[in-house]
Amino acid sequence: MFPAGPAPWPRLRVQRALWALLVVLLAPWRLRAIQETQECTWQVVLNNLESVGKNDAIDHFVDQELYTVDKVFDLLVDAPIDRDEVRRLGAAEWERSWSCTLLGSGRLLTISLQTYLGFPYYLKINYSCTGDVSSEALVRKGHLTGLKPVVLVTFQSPVNFHRWKIEQLQIQMEAAPFRSPAERCDAEEVCLMSWYTPMPIKNGSVVMRVDVSSNGLGPFIPNKRFRVNINGFLERQRDHELQFTVGNELFHLIPRYFVNVPSRPLWYTVDQTPVLILGGIPEEKTVLLTDTNFKDFFLVELSIDSCWVGSFYCPQASFTATIYDAIATESTLFIRQNQLIYYFTGAYTTLYESNHGSERWVRVLANECIKRLCPVHFHSNGSEYVMALTTGKNEGYVHFGTITDGLVSFKLLPRNRSVCSAILVVNCSITWAVFVAGDYNLLMLVEIVGPTSSKYFQIWYLLEGSYQVYQLFPSKAWEVYINLQVLQQSSLYATNETMVTLFYEDKKLYQLVYLIDNQQGRLVKRLMPVEQLLMYQQISDGYVLERQGSHLTLSFSNFCPFTVMRLRELPSPQIYTRQERYRAQPPRVWEPWGFHSENSLAVYQGLVYYLLKLHSKYDKPYADPVHDSTWRWWKNKKQDQDYYFYLASNWRNAGSVHVDMTSYEKIYDLKAENELPERIFLDKGTSYNFSVFLTARKPGIQHGPSFQVLNPLDLAVVLADPDCIEAVVKEKVLVNRNSVLFWVTLSDKRSCFDQGISGHHLMKTSMLVKVLGSSGHCFQNTNQGLRMQSNLMVPVLIGCPPGKRLALDITYTLQYNRVQNKHYFDCVKVDPEMPCFLFRDIFYPFFLIQDLVTGDSGSFQGSYVLKVVGGGPTLDTIKEYSEEEIYRFNSPLDKTGSLIWTTENTTTTEDLAFNIMSHNSLGIEWLCLENSPCHDTIPHSIFAPEFFFKVLVSNRGVDESTYCDYQLTFLLHIHGLPLSARRAFLILLVSASLFVGLVILYIICCLLSPYMVKFCNFLRWKINSIIGLESYYTYSTPSDSRAFSHSGTVSWRSSRLNSRVVYKGAEENKAETKDALKRKSTT
Repeated sequence: MFPAGPAPWPRLRVQRALWALLVVLLAPWRLRAIQETQECTWQVVLNNLESVGKNDAIDHFVDQELYTVDKVFDLLVDAPIDRDEVRRLGAAEWERSWSCTLLGSGRLLTISLQTYLGFPYYLKINYSCTGDVSSEALVRKGHLTGLKPVVLVTFQSPVNFHRWKIEQLQIQMEAAPFRSPAERCDAEEVCLMSWYTPMPIKNGSVVMRVDVSSNGLGPFIPNKRFRVNINGFLERQRDHELQFTVGNELFHLIPRYFVNVPSRPLWYTVDQTPVLILGGIPEEKTVLLTDTNFKDFFLVELSIDSCWVGSFYCPQASFTATIYDAIATESTLFIRQNQLIYYFTGAYTTLYESNHGSERWVRVLANECIKRLCPVHFHSNGSEYVMALTTGKNEGYVHFGTITDGLVSFKLLPRNRSVCSAILVVNCSITWAVFVAGDYNLLMLVEIVGPTSSKYFQIWYLLEGSYQVYQLFPSKAWEVYINLQVLQQSSLYATNETMVTLFYEDKKLYQLVYLIDNQQGRLVKRLMPVEQLLMYQQISDGYVLERQGSHLTLSFSNFCPFTVMRLRELPSPQIYTRQERYRAQPPRVWEPWGFHSENSLAVYQGLVYYLLKLHSKYDKPYADPVHDSTWRWWKNKKQDQDYYFYLASNWRNAGSVHVDMTSYEKIYDLKAENELPERIFLDKGTSYNFSVFLTARKPGIQHGPSFQVLNPLDLAVVLADPDCIEAVVKEKVLVNRNSVLFWVTLSDKRSCFDQGISGHHLMKTSMLVKVLGSSGHCFQNTNQGLRMQSNLMVPVLIGCPPGKRLALDITYTLQYNRVQNKHYFDCVKVDPEMPCFLFRDIFYPFFLIQDLVTGDSGSFQGSYVLKVVGGGPTLDTIKEYSEEEIYRFNSPLDKTGSLIWTTENTTTTEDLAFNIMSHNSLGIEWLCLENSPCHDTIPHSIFAPEFFFKVLVSNRGVDESTYCDYQLTFLLHIHGLPLSARRAFLILLVSASLFVGLVILYIICCLLSPYMVKFCNFLRWKINSIIGLESYYTYSTPSDSRAFSHSGTVSWRSSRLNSRVVYKGAEENKAETKDALKRKSTT
């Protein structure tokens, strides 16, 4: 089969049949693979443009500039790609101008707006399995059996939602097979290959999750997640080598760095930090840095001055180079050495309009003695936070740091007096501080009595939803698990190991451990086996010995009250998770084995870039006729879709590449995956419904007034904020199946949130669903290991969900205005993106509520307030109005003659300041009174004046049907504005004067015309006479001068006499002609 060929030729049908037969023959092999789900695993690395096709190339995400792929797209002359579509994107529509680096050269290129751009990196995808078969052979086998990796890239929303839009964006791409050009192979033989997809980047996002799955063909490979983050602390030198900006990289792990060294916490802003930092290496100003959550890492010696400010007010016994505290945020790293604080901001051009990166470590709070840094794990209000606890002269105070767009500032708290004074003690010490971002509360742990030291290090685990704490390490269960792993010769465990830190990733607990094998040390990231340890503890505590005959039998008690737990009737997830997803497939190629070339991969880059560009530019004030961001891409190409398919079917595409229009789309119909979503967004009064199916462990029915299961199963729903949300649980007993079905409804109570912009200032709460008596006792075997059951926790966010917007329904607005006003007059210069409206017509605006996630679009039925907040006679002269001007120009209470518009609606806001509009309003009448900015607009041509109004529409405070504060700002083009009376009179006076002057000139011309005719005839006769005289002199030939003089005199006299005779004869002929005409008329 030709994998990329859409042509329905008979030969291809035969090959497809052979492929189908091959899949059937390989079915038993695949069934065996399903039973051994842990055998194979995906491998993903990052490659830049120069590394594509190289076997061992691994790159880190450093370059953030795009490059042009125009030359490749110029070859696609017969593809449904219109480069004019990019040209039609005006400069005002772009988020910012891209300064693009052409990778492989040391110079910068400024890329114009008329280009298709590509991303600086690819994802290289392979897989490996346990056994003796090489990874290269496995990849070839997977390709020949139809395997294609499917990559799902999830962009993390930025911290600063004031600069960037809050959205949950994903793009799903199918990987393209690529044969390595570095290997010499015989014809039609695959030696070394991999799959590649573009690695897209998005403005405002520096953290990306990459989920790799199979397309369902070939070997069974479990899904796997990777972290691909931008490292703003690396820079590329002129020789293309990478170098750290925070210090110098070290290449040797010395055992004393980790052996017998206490573990330390890993502090960072949850879900927002691209680069993690870990200190605690004794007597070294060295840290561990990672941009892959310790899948790999760097050992870096920091370039700090290592000063020590020991004095009488900074009590510290000795100096040390150890980095004790280290905190990572979205763009900035903080460290504490001795009593000094430093920070370093990375170079993240995707976060800021300009580069805020530091050139060196910046020391802050230089005159303070800092004994500890405290992290704030969650961001809020568009910023991140960090706290510094003081000692010495400012004991009892906290320096509260705020990080916004890489800019750091500190303020001292409390403002008036110290904590010690507040609690009425002389001496105290702040041991720890916690900032609750949602409530804006600062909690401090104050120590009055000296601290006690702990001798042993232990790991305790609190299962959420229960009150029982489990000791994981040290424990008997841990010893059993470690011994089993050593017996299996696992590379992740050793008899001599030291734990460095613990951290969570994707709701799973991980360890960073230093192992020593054969006197060789290494750092390993491994999963903390919480489920296995809890199960081993349950087994060790719940077994009995029973005698059966002559021998004892070991039996275990299962404390889990159910055998089966399933979630059913889950709704479509996107409406609650607000997850937007696009789908992109590689262009089809005509290579016999389906392999792509560098050009086709570059085309793939450009297509993915343009797809995301359409997404970023779709959020505009004027709604398109079709509610889909990809509609503009293909709206002029759909009619030629059959033609493009004909070219592809006959292998006649230019560049041997076919772009299928149906392969680039937005997905609106994602299905639920039989598990609760990652998060739930609830608008005002909305609810989320699902059901839980449980099967009891011991069968049996108790008869009575109602049937009951002998082993009672009770489902509990725990709410973090019961005043804001409520849960209703209904139960149905399935007697014949020894099961119980619970219906759960989670609803918002319309009481805990005001109105907010889409995705902003959401209230965070949670819902916990658990089966009573099952916490820590129920486990399920999956293809990815043990999974704990019975406890289901879901974060709930109350407010206006992301992805909702208000848009002007320009299509229906034009249609309704034409019907109501009986006509429609557009501007002389027609702009299809901004139609004009006539000043003297009543303006009827209509708006749409569009859901960018689900694709729903409907008329806005709520109330709103409309204000003109800016304007100008041209687009270049639009100015913003002040609050006072906005009130005067829009309020019906204005008495200064400044109103721009009015309406016949009588409904106003509570303070009577502004009119309240709705879809049933009577329309807007334009006034432009004397003191308004649009009064007496000077025309710039012979056409009537025109004006651009900047209009703000908001439903805040007037619409109680939603938590969403829909704010829409758009430009409204009005033409045909009237002139002021004074200017109109002046123009009339000047026009009348010109008209009267032209009339007088006409009369004068009519009176003088006979004289002018006579004068013209006489003048013409004189000219003819002179011409005749000159002609006579020219043709006469006198014999001598005397004769010439005499003949000249005679000829002049004779000519004069002849002219008189001729003139007299002409007059007589004229008189005779008149007499003849009179006689003829009488007869």
